[in-house]
Amino acid sequence: MTAPTANPEPAARTARAATAAPAATGRRALTRLRTLGGSRLQQTCLLLLVLFVLVALLAPWLAPQDPTFGRLGDTLLDPSTDHWLGTDQGGHDTFSALIAGTRTSLAGPLAVVLFSTLLGTAVGLFTAWRGGWTDTVTGRVLDVVFAFPALLLAILAVALFGKGMTAPVLAMAIAYMPYTARLVRGLAVQEKARPYIAAYQVQGHSALFVTVRRMLPNIAPTLLAQSTVNFGYALLDLAALSFLGLGVQPPTPDWGAMINQGQAAVLQGQPLSAIVPAVAVVLVVVAFNVVGENLGDRLAGRDS
Repeated sequence: MTAPTANPEPAARTARAATAAPAATGRRALTRLRTLGGSRLQQTCLLLLVLFVLVALLAPWLAPQDPTFGRLGDTLLDPSTDHWLGTDQGGHDTFSALIAGTRTSLAGPLAVVLFSTLLGTAVGLFTAWRGGWTDTVTGRVLDVVFAFPALLLAILAVALFGKGMTAPVLAMAIAYMPYTARLVRGLAVQEKARPYIAAYQVQGHSALFVTVRRMLPNIAPTLLAQSTVNFGYALLDLAALSFLGLGVQPPTPDWGAMINQGQAAVLQGQPLSAIVPAVAVVLVVVAFNVVGENLGDRLAGRDS
């Protein structure tokens, strides 16, 4: 008489149902992502960001004049058909410099957000998966980095490696990394407790496969929302650095540097060369914050 064998079909169905959960969650998140919509303010901010991105991409073709070429005889001119926003004290066309500065002013924050997001995501997933003393030690290290303001680290990087954008961008990416790492770590700990993670482990999948291919897509929408907000803050910090003369160096156009160079023009009754880039910085920072918060609310299932 042979012993009865267990039917493996129910267990297989349970494992398949558990591993299908992350895919369904990812689809729901993408559906929410497509329905950004929101109020008039949110739609306006989104369109404004799209406009600035297009201007940055098409800057060489949109600028009516060479923004790096100035004539001493054209200093501080009033707005005219030749110079729509007038000229600065170096004789540069303010409108052309504003358009060309869009590219440099957005490229720096983009690099900061990309580097900090990649590094912070790796650290957050690793600590959440390992747990224990690894999580504790990494958390203390992140607290130390978190205590230093991003702008201060950027100034220290300039003092060590010289003026420009490379050193400040890398320093600010390290300063912004703890924000992303903490967020990813918290979300990953929640995901790790879900049944589909145990199902993948039982099936013999590696930790790298589970965290990157299955866990990360479920936390990616929230991570995207936080990165959008971080972009605005990084833009503001880099503009402040250029305003101090430590970031982008003339004659390369940059909004922060334009504000710095336009201070003297304000005292001489020609404020446009300083006011216009300042307004551009404020608009982009506010737009990124509004879009980022709206995106986070919608992905979390809250009405905005």
